[in-house]
Amino acid sequence: MNAPPARRPAPVAAENSVVPENGWHCGHYFYRFDRAALTGTLGDTDQAKLRAALHPHEGGPERLASYWISGHEVDFGFVAMDPDPGKVDQIHQRLLAGGLGRYIRPAWSFVSISEVSEYVPSVEEFRRRLVQGGADPDSPEVAAKVAGYEKRLPMMNEQRLRPEFPDWPAACFYPMNKSRVPGANWFSEPYSARNAMMAEHAQSGIAFAGRVSQLISVGVGLDDWEWMVTLWARNPQFLKDIVYKMRFDKASAKYAEFGPFYAGYRATADEIMQHCLVA
Repeated sequence: MNAPPARRPAPVAAENSVVPENGWHCGHYFYRFDRAALTGTLGDTDQAKLRAALHPHEGGPERLASYWISGHEVDFGFVAMDPDPGKVDQIHQRLLAGGLGRYIRPAWSFVSISEVSEYVPSVEEFRRRLVQGGADPDSPEVAAKVAGYEKRLPMMNEQRLRPEFPDWPAACFYPMNKSRVPGANWFSEPYSARNAMMAEHAQSGIAFAGRVSQLISVGVGLDDWEWMVTLWARNPQFLKDIVYKMRFDKASAKYAEFGPFYAGYRATADEIMQHCLVA
């Protein structure tokens, strides 16, 4: 008598959770004050609500920074990050709730998740690039550089996933895609070619270390654009310089598509209201 076939174990369902396995939720939100609805300035109650929304004392997201935005399209905005998407979006809901929402109009937003890019070199890849650049593979200098990179890599990846927002005065925010047009389809290029182009791109950025800090978050499957770029700078001059320089890299010059740019300046709720002349 034949033995019954062995039963396969039932598949284990993935744990239901809104918390990403890697990275944090990230939200960029931008607003205009409705000057037609706002006759005069915000009342004391609405000013207090704006302060409470942008500076929550308890239950707020792990990272939150607000900015007044230059130009006619947007008056102010904020960037927030947290493992829980509800805490990120909660700031937006508080701004639009109650009486305050009568005077504020959403202008643009982007939702994404932070990640460690596939193009971040491993320790082995870092060593290979040094050797390809002409370094002696057996030299003490190569060994020291590799050891230093291996020590820094976990910290750098942590900053990519859960970055501290620098308290620098200037910032810019813009979404981007990689091109799919015939003759310049990023996703049809072999990984080795994409990796080399991103290595060149990274070298351009390294020249601004200590002056510009960045966050690249991913909107694939979550929003209309594939990535969101956040650049913080010690001076707005550096924002112009780094974007200009990096656009000549092949990864940008041939394959990048850019969305709207917003330039902002770090500000508290009171500073935003004072700048926008609504308080």
